[in-house]
Amino acid sequence: MTTFMVAVALVVALAGLLRWRRPAWYWLAFGATLAALRVLVRYGSVMDACGLTVPPARWRLALARVTNREMPEPRPPRILRLRPTRTGLVLRLKLRPGQDSFDVSAASDRLRHSFSMYGVTSRELRSGVVEVRMTGYDVLKRVQMPAKVDTRPMRVPVALREDGAVHYRDYRAIPHALTLGATESGKSVYQRNLVAGLAPMDVALVGIDCKRGVELFPLARRFSALADNPDAAAELLDALVERMADVYRLIRVQQRITADLPDAEIAADIWDLPDDLRPTPVVVLVDEVAELALYASKEEEKRRDRIITALVRLAQLGRAAGIYLEICGQRFGSELGKGITMLRAQLTGRTAHRVNDETSANMAFGDISPDAVLAAIQIPADKQGIAIAGDSSGGWHRIRAPHTSLRQAVNICNRYADRTPDLPELAPFRPALAVPASAPAPSAVASPTATA
Repeated sequence: MTTFMVAVALVVALAGLLRWRRPAWYWLAFGATLAALRVLVRYGSVMDACGLTVPPARWRLALARVTNREMPEPRPPRILRLRPTRTGLVLRLKLRPGQDSFDVSAASDRLRHSFSMYGVTSRELRSGVVEVRMTGYDVLKRVQMPAKVDTRPMRVPVALREDGAVHYRDYRAIPHALTLGATESGKSVYQRNLVAGLAPMDVALVGIDCKRGVELFPLARRFSALADNPDAAAELLDALVERMADVYRLIRVQQRITADLPDAEIAADIWDLPDDLRPTPVVVLVDEVAELALYASKEEEKRRDRIITALVRLAQLGRAAGIYLEICGQRFGSELGKGITMLRAQLTGRTAHRVNDETSANMAFGDISPDAVLAAIQIPADKQGIAIAGDSSGGWHRIRAPHTSLRQAVNICNRYADRTPDLPELAPFRPALAVPASAPAPSAVASPTATA
């Protein structure tokens, strides 16, 4: 008996230690089993308390009266499947007649308390079937991406969602995106994960970094073109517009609209072309869009209008030509001038890290979801990397990208430097890879006390 009690005490101590130091290990070893039992035992009473039950059918009530039996209890949604995952549980429910998926969504917070889970979210899979995802611990506290992810061409896993699922940046589904974030909010880390995920793919990376290239130029070996000032950015964007026109001419020539060919072979974008004719897709990363929109003179205003016009044209027409935009910035508002709201309207994907003002959050999510705006302005300053990601459909999630240092991103880009395509129209903007001479240190001005 003493040995048994000692073993139990050791197991309890181990479980407590794992829950404190390694919550993911604790969940896989103990938490998933305990949580599944807790859900199954409490299911009926919890659903009844949360208002997710319906009265029994009339024929059952009539049968109970005729047979003088006890009246049947209200019926909760039927459990179709309960599946444990590496971060929580997935509960699939079949709704009863008269129930709606919104009822389950509205009761998510009560379900979280009742089942003693960290978070609960729900979504409708099809008519009458709802999937409830429950997380057993804070998966965003220490982000660990799963070993196996669903990678496809132009689809990059960049972050982890609060429900434990992987957040993908799918350029085929959402061609253009806007990413906002104040200083030290985690925006640069998100961008590094994006570049690191695109590096092994057959894609051309084009960067515009008006902070003299301090963010993107260390990754230059994987970039086909880079610009580090607004003047070079204007020339580069004009070259991209010319490339877009050339690609459309190629598609038009190879469209093959004849009566003897099936509709599936008619080309409308680069992905309908044969592999040997398909142009290389291009992802354009703009690190600080406000630097392209600000001006202080008439000449700079003309350059600014030229840049914004080119960005709007690429956002409106670039998808079919395989040109995708990633617009990043600390501040994004209508005060940046004409054309900014038109550009925002073409950016389907929206990601907002911590922002310094509500206007930026409104520019990101004001036309999508008021709840997403509220969630974005509530991100605390000590939660670097936490972001709200949504799209024009109105859905949004809280995400966090795994921490990737600049050195790690540079190593990945150097490893796949041989995959950097050479685009002739962008050749003048190909970054020079020679090691620059060390810059002279600024001269120190002696203070009066030092010279005395």
